[in-house]
Amino acid sequence: MRVLLVEDEPDLGSAIKKVLHQEKYVVDWLLDGTEAWEYLETQEYTLGVFDWLLPGFSGVELCQKLRDKGNSLPILMLTAKDSMADKVTGLDAGADDYLVKPFGMAELLARLRALQRRSPQFLPQKLQVGKLTLDYGTSSVNWDEQKPVLLTKKEFQLLEYLMQHPGQILTTEQIRDRLWDLGADPISNVVAAQIRLLRRKINQISAISPIETLRGIGYRFDPLYDSK
Repeated sequence: MRVLLVEDEPDLGSAIKKVLHQEKYVVDWLLDGTEAWEYLETQEYTLGVFDWLLPGFSGVELCQKLRDKGNSLPILMLTAKDSMADKVTGLDAGADDYLVKPFGMAELLARLRALQRRSPQFLPQKLQVGKLTLDYGTSSVNWDEQKPVLLTKKEFQLLEYLMQHPGQILTTEQIRDRLWDLGADPISNVVAAQIRLLRRKINQISAISPIETLRGIGYRFDPLYDSK
């Protein structure tokens, strides 16, 4: 899941990003509302966390611009404004929920989970393709109900992305852009390295690998791997 965090307070933004990373979110953190709008026009996100007062476009203006375009991205608004009139303004602008500063990170995470449950993009507890099952609750994968194997955060995100697009070729660039924060500078072979680690985990539970390498192009999850 990819989150756009727009917060111009460095300490708070850094703390939120760290917590979201721990919860397996991929996070793009920006300090400017105008730059955030550029990202929103070119990238896909699962959730938005916007501060109200920002350089450039405010959080309210970002909400309004998204809703005017028919974008239903779930948005949590962060603000020190706590009057009823301010809350009404934020919600009327298109925010789905409202969190007043200061707040605890546990409450932030709970509100994001609630937004996901109300969103069409909400993920089920398990994702299954063929006999391979990815379990969101335990961060594990199992084959044909055998003993599950635990995955690291990045292995989980990688397998999830592949399983969400069965039969589709995903280029190395697509995977890198999806699973690493924009602006990060991962090593050139980071995707290939993660694929190797993921395959080792899958090989512990299945003699058949569902992940195909298309040399020079990318990777594909074969939805019929268990019937060959």
